[in-house]
Amino acid sequence: MVTLNAAELLAALGHESRLAVFRLLVEAGPEGMNPGVIGEKLEMAPATLSFHLAHLSRVGLIRGQKESRFIRYCADYGTIDELVAFLTKNCCGGEACLAKSAGSGTAAKRRIRKITS
Repeated sequence: MVTLNAAELLAALGHESRLAVFRLLVEAGPEGMNPGVIGEKLEMAPATLSFHLAHLSRVGLIRGQKESRFIRYCADYGTIDELVAFLTKNCCGGEACLAKSAGSGTAAKRRIRKITS
């Protein structure tokens, strides 16, 4: 990941509403949620939610999948992992010093990918 891409992802998450939408979709897991449920949980107007979903989709933090006439959104975990890897690259000389990242398995996945590359 290049610095410009990371900056764009972080800028998208720099807005309170987009961060709330993103975190809700991360918690929802791979099955995601439809906009109606997201709007209800976050008490967000449909037009406002649509704007934020479009922004998060455009930068690649979430993806939408059409189901019938609806769209189900979910977090793009590959992009999230790349961003975390970019932010923590060369941290502490490669040692597992980030307790919260290690607990989620993200640091271990990056180390496995690094070893196999």
